[in-house]
Amino acid sequence: MPAPNKIVRRSLMVASAALLSLSSVSLTAPTALAAPVPSATPPAGMSSVGGARLGLPGTQVDLAGGAPVLPKDLTARSWIVADAESGDVLAAHNAHWRLPPASTLKMLFADTVLPKFPRTQTHKVDPADLAEVGAGSSLVGIKENETYTVHDLWLGVFLRSGNDAVHVLSAMNGGTGPTVQDMNAHAQELQALDTNVVSPDGYDAKGQVSSAYDLTLFARSGMQKKDFREYCSTVRASFPGETKKNKKGKTTRGSFEIQNTNRLLSGDYDVPVYQGIAGVKNGNTTHAGATFTGVAERDGRVLLVTVMNPEDKQHNEVYKETVKLFDWGFAALDKARPVGELVPPRSAVEAKGQPGAEPSAGRTDGASSPAAEASASAKHGTSGVGTALGVAGGALVLLAAAAFLVNRRWPLPDLMRRRTRP
Repeated sequence: MPAPNKIVRRSLMVASAALLSLSSVSLTAPTALAAPVPSATPPAGMSSVGGARLGLPGTQVDLAGGAPVLPKDLTARSWIVADAESGDVLAAHNAHWRLPPASTLKMLFADTVLPKFPRTQTHKVDPADLAEVGAGSSLVGIKENETYTVHDLWLGVFLRSGNDAVHVLSAMNGGTGPTVQDMNAHAQELQALDTNVVSPDGYDAKGQVSSAYDLTLFARSGMQKKDFREYCSTVRASFPGETKKNKKGKTTRGSFEIQNTNRLLSGDYDVPVYQGIAGVKNGNTTHAGATFTGVAERDGRVLLVTVMNPEDKQHNEVYKETVKLFDWGFAALDKARPVGELVPPRSAVEAKGQPGAEPSAGRTDGASSPAAEASASAKHGTSGVGTALGVAGGALVLLAAAAFLVNRRWPLPDLMRRRTRP
């Protein structure tokens, strides 16, 4: 893949600096309340972003050209199989059903915040940084008054799904409120209109929803970033421990090993490492159940699969159903007719002279998207963001479109390409 020329690189740096200034805007985060139990059946009318069939309840697939039949024992409430490069959706089941996303929402968090801080930057953790970490959260083990690099913090986010690491990075980004606003704005840019962010870590909260379709958009966007690809494909790493003082008064700080909780990367007794797996993120909460988005490469083709909340609660069921869909998807490539597409970001569409989707585009139930509603409710307090986006947006449109198109063929990590099942 050809590298951008010097002019494009210089322009991207200038544009990025303009966007970074947005994080200084002070906003109030939505109040996180107990999340209601999601409905047992999908609504009759869902978003049709990406194609009319994706807005229909039930399974959507077109088995043309000798494509294999879908696995019959799938129990997930929602799932999707897509060609990561072309964006073709090969098959889907309730693709736009708004459901609690759990920690798969961290993909949007990373795609939004990761570009803002160099990996070598350090941060000393203030007790206030961890004040909003929810009870029972998954943690990497960050300690107050200890210093960590941004690199350390992202390893904590991706490998251990550490809500503590998310909140420290959010504090660096101006706090939970600005980070939630940034994430909702980025979801709109990606045309992920089923998504509404309340807590940046994916912790269960009233009104916090996403969909299999949107989570797949987040993964596709994130995987175009080199650091994102590195972090989400890392199997194990060393993480800084707590500073301790011995009897002689000498201070030392050791480290401990952390391992990726994505079982298709690290393996488990009932789930082997999946051939060609290269990320991306898993999640599990009371209301969301188990959720997972994965990316895998085989024979030069790359697939994205998202699975949300299998009804079968057997151990590692979300990974087992993901494996079945990956296997089907690779066998169905160039055979099954697409039933929809993963849409590009708004800026890429607008750069081609086509209008981007409106906030309520594709909805058939008369309601706007949660993200649009959240944006509208905060309208009077976010005019600074709108102004800044207006100033930076014009300069970014063509560059964003070029970057998206240039990077669609991702150089997946070589280690993952060589991995095979034991």
